[in-house]
Amino acid sequence: MAKINFGGVTEDVVTRDEFPMEKAHEALKNETIATIGYGVQGPGQSLNLRDNGFNVIVGQRKGGKSWEKAVADGWAPGKTLFGIEEAAQRATIIQYLLSDAGQIEMWPKLQPHLTAGKALYFSHGFGITFGDQTRIAPPADVDVILVAPKGSGTSLRRLFLAGKGLNSSYAIYQDATGRARERCLALGIGVGSGYLFETDFKKEVYSDLTGERGTLMGCIQGVFQAQYDTLRKNGHSPSEAFNETVEELTQSLMPLVAENGMDWMYANCSTTAQCGALDWRHKFYAATLPVFEELYGSVASGAEAKRTIETCSQPDYREKLNAELAQLRESEMWQAGAAVRKLRPENS
Repeated sequence: MAKINFGGVTEDVVTRDEFPMEKAHEALKNETIATIGYGVQGPGQSLNLRDNGFNVIVGQRKGGKSWEKAVADGWAPGKTLFGIEEAAQRATIIQYLLSDAGQIEMWPKLQPHLTAGKALYFSHGFGITFGDQTRIAPPADVDVILVAPKGSGTSLRRLFLAGKGLNSSYAIYQDATGRARERCLALGIGVGSGYLFETDFKKEVYSDLTGERGTLMGCIQGVFQAQYDTLRKNGHSPSEAFNETVEELTQSLMPLVAENGMDWMYANCSTTAQCGALDWRHKFYAATLPVFEELYGSVASGAEAKRTIETCSQPDYREKLNAELAQLRESEMWQAGAAVRKLRPENS
């Protein structure tokens, strides 16, 4: 493994140079990988594995939109596309990529197909970490492994097609065969990871739930809305409020951060912007740190998992979700965003 210094902390990571595609092919040459579920992570991971030359099949509920999407993506019914239980029976490695609620629902039907020597693969530590609530308990004679790309399945696929990669964490929960790590890293390379860093199932889900509710999604929407509303209340137009809140961040500044870091982005902005940002960052840190501490505590206590399971298992969950998403979509800020995106030069 490569030793990389992260701000004074040395960490072991696995790169494509150390674990090249040829090594991954050798490790999985006798394996049949079944991607169970074709929703968020399933398409990107299975298509990347297929394009990288691995033996992949897809298991999905027959007749639904995801089944039709899989057919449209080139998976052939009866050849590379099967019902969930048949795919699990055929596989030596089962990628369990249903939603967390879907994993709970399907577990009693999947479990009989976890025969000795197989590997059960996750991209989220939820089901195992909160096993007292999910009732997901793998048998002792299978490998239990995790590769969690740090982004959506859509991003994983887009970066793969662009010749790039999305960094992933990996973890070994159970090594029944003595090959769990080899299998895990080979799959991590196969799905298109840029590099792989080690974690465990608990840390993965704690960081993931905190991130999704925090800076990745929940926090950033709340901050966007607060700044947009403040500008609008003070007489700024929707176009000005949206551009100063979202468009400039996503289209101009975040690419600079991604390229060389926050300090480099600051250095490439005006001195007025630098001065104000350096002063006000401390106020925002002080204001949000207690919220993040509360959030992490809620994750670690299992409260977030409990709420997720209860909410997502309700029969009207999808309708309620769509109603909440519609509120976002139909808000003035995101209606302004739709108009602004149409005005970008590449869309005109």
